[in-house]
Amino acid sequence: MMVNDYVVVPEGSVTTPSGFRAGGLHCGLKKTQRHDLGVIVCEVPAQAAGVYTLNQFQAAPLKVTQESIAAGGKLQVMLVNSGNANACTGQQGEDDARAMRSAAAKAFGVADHLVGVTSTGVIGELLPMPKVLSGIEKLPAETRADGGDDFCQAILTTDLVKKEICVRLTVGGRTVHIAGAAKGSGMIHPNMATMLGFMTTDANIDSAMLQKLLNEVTDSTFNMITVDGDTSTNDMVVVMASGLAGNDSLTPEHPDWAAFAGAFTHVGEYLAKAIARDGEGATKLIEVTVAGAASRDAARAIAKTVIGSSLVKSACFGADANWGRIIAAVGRAGQPVQTETVDIRLGDISVLKQSRPVKFDEDRAEEYLKGELVQIHVDLNMGDATATAWGCDLTYDYVRINAAYRT
Repeated sequence: MMVNDYVVVPEGSVTTPSGFRAGGLHCGLKKTQRHDLGVIVCEVPAQAAGVYTLNQFQAAPLKVTQESIAAGGKLQVMLVNSGNANACTGQQGEDDARAMRSAAAKAFGVADHLVGVTSTGVIGELLPMPKVLSGIEKLPAETRADGGDDFCQAILTTDLVKKEICVRLTVGGRTVHIAGAAKGSGMIHPNMATMLGFMTTDANIDSAMLQKLLNEVTDSTFNMITVDGDTSTNDMVVVMASGLAGNDSLTPEHPDWAAFAGAFTHVGEYLAKAIARDGEGATKLIEVTVAGAASRDAARAIAKTVIGSSLVKSACFGADANWGRIIAAVGRAGQPVQTETVDIRLGDISVLKQSRPVKFDEDRAEEYLKGELVQIHVDLNMGDATATAWGCDLTYDYVRINAAYRT
C-alpha cells in the first residue's frame, strides 16, 4: 500500500531493515509457556536514540540503557523481558539490569556498552536471575532473520495482539526501510513515549539526527495516546539505525529528509494507535482532533485532556452522545478557550455550534458511537493550530483486568 512517499511492507517486521535479526523464548518469568525474553540484534553497531519515561520512579533497565547509548551513541543488541518490570527494586534491581547487559554482551560477542536492556511487567519484584541468565544464554540460537514475530510475542503482557509495522521508501536512490514493534495495553499515559517501543531502520543517519527526529515524532504520536491516565515506570522507545542501506547521510538539508521523516512519523503513529486500540478491556479506538487552537501545545493539551477523560471514555463505551462531558474536558485543560466559539462533532454529526446545542438525531449518534472507531472533532475557532490524540473506551473489563493484575 502506497502512503505518500513510502510503501507499507506486507508482513514486514523489525528484522526487515538490512542487518537486523530478532528472536524470543520462554525463560520462566510468565506462568504460562508464552515467550518472555526477546532480543533485537544488529550485525554492526547501530546508531541509536531513545526516549524514556518522565516518571520519577524510573525502572533500573532504563538507566542502564541510557548509560549504554551515552557511551557512544550506538547499540548492537536490545534485550527485553516481560512479566517483571524490575522497577522500584533498589540497588539489587540495578545490579540485575547490568548483569543482564553483561550476559547479553557475552552471548552475542559485543561490548557491554553496545547492549540496551528493558523490562515490563509487575513492579516491585526482583527478577529471578538464574532463569533470566539461563534464557539469555539460549537466545543466540533463537535469533533469526525471520524472528520478528517471536520478538513481538516476547514483549507482550496484557496485550491481546502484537503491534508491528514496516515501511519502505527511496532515499538518495537507495531503498530504505523503517520498522517498529511495540507493546502496551494498560498503564498508558506516556510523558515521553509508550510502554515499550522498538524501531529499526537501515538508513544512514547519525545518532544526533536520529534523537532529534525521535523527540519530534514522540511528541506528536506516542505522547498523544492514553488508556488510563497512568504513566509507567518503564516507558521507553529505542531506535537503531544500521546504515546498511548505503544512502548518503540523512540530515534536515537532505532532499529526501521530509520523505524519511514522514515515513518515520507514520511508523510511530501506527504503533501509538495500535496501543490505544488494544487498551485493556477496550472495545473501540477513540480519536480526538482539536482544531482552531491558539498554539500547537494548546491543541495537544486539550486533545489529550478530552481523550483521557474517564467520563468521555465511559460515554463512548455506552454509546451515549453526551457532548457535555467533552466540552467540560475542553474547559479544564488549562489552555486558552473562547467559551462562545466552540464547535463539536461526533463523526459528521454536529452536536455543538458556537458553544450552543444543535439538535441532532440521537438514534443516529448512538449507532455511530457503537462503531469500532469514534472520531470526536473540536474546533475552538480562535487560531490555526491542530492536534490529534488517541485513546479507547473505559469498560467493565478494564476494572476486572487491573483488579487482579498481580493475582
